[in-house]
Amino acid sequence: MAIDRIAVVGSGAWGTALANAAARAGRAVTLVARSESTAAALGETRANPRLPGVRLDERIAVTARIGEAGGADAVLLAVPAQALRSAATRLAAALTRPTPVIACAKGIERGTQKFMTEVIAESAPAAVPAILSGPSFAADVARGLPTAVTLATADRTRAEALARALGSATFRPYHATDVRGVEIGGAAKNVLAIAAGIVAGRALGASAAAALTTRGFAELMRFGIAYGARAETLTGLSGLGDLILTCATPQSRNFSFGVAIGKGERPDLAAGGTLAEGAFTAAVLIDMAIQKSVDMPVAAAVAAVLDGTLTVDAAIEALLTRPLRGE
Repeated sequence: MAIDRIAVVGSGAWGTALANAAARAGRAVTLVARSESTAAALGETRANPRLPGVRLDERIAVTARIGEAGGADAVLLAVPAQALRSAATRLAAALTRPTPVIACAKGIERGTQKFMTEVIAESAPAAVPAILSGPSFAADVARGLPTAVTLATADRTRAEALARALGSATFRPYHATDVRGVEIGGAAKNVLAIAAGIVAGRALGASAAAALTTRGFAELMRFGIAYGARAETLTGLSGLGDLILTCATPQSRNFSFGVAIGKGERPDLAAGGTLAEGAFTAAVLIDMAIQKSVDMPVAAAVAAVLDGTLTVDAAIEALLTRPLRGE
């Protein structure tokens, strides 16, 4: 299965980083920007304002015409989760043969409760859905710092081929077939990272942060198992690995968003008014947990804070006064 030509749809920080990673792996890469002006600026300067100090690999072609992605052997959709359906729909017309289309967003679509690969399958009939997720920051990947992720699709042979196509000495995709597990890990950890940020913003201490991350992971496991994920996936890179990364550093947009809320900023104004993926996912995650009778008190507290049902202090008190129980 030859995968030599890669198209990356989305020229934000993550799309630019993945384009650089694919170019380092020796692939012919086309980066599809949202507008002609963005494509022209990227093509001329080879610099993305969202990645200061990072240069776009000279071998990467930049365009605003999504139709050019149709000739690729695989397409990476590097757009936010709530914009993925729109991007996949635009891409659909360009796909004339079965083509792996890899979701690179971590979330669940609001309104439909669809995971990213389900959105791709509905929006682009010729697409072969896949998911890429794991502990990775765009700046690290763009600069070529060592990073390991998980790449999953239903067919093992295809998953292996995609991992080989994108893999290099510094970007290490581990292949898997547990698509749902990889998707759940990425979506749920974003919500839990907001909780970890709130703990940091309230200066509740390292012990509280460790306890919250651990109990949050237990919630992620319960939810994942209820929705058909494999336990080994959830304890791997795309679950526990990503949770550890995003619950511990301001580089995480979700963590930083939570810190701002913990310091007293309104959710709609926190972090400059730019909502993190977890802010969109929290409510739908809890709705889905209720449907399967999954107990997720930490994630539920985040959702309640975001929709104004609880104040931060009330949410913390509710968690601290829960009945003592066996672990």
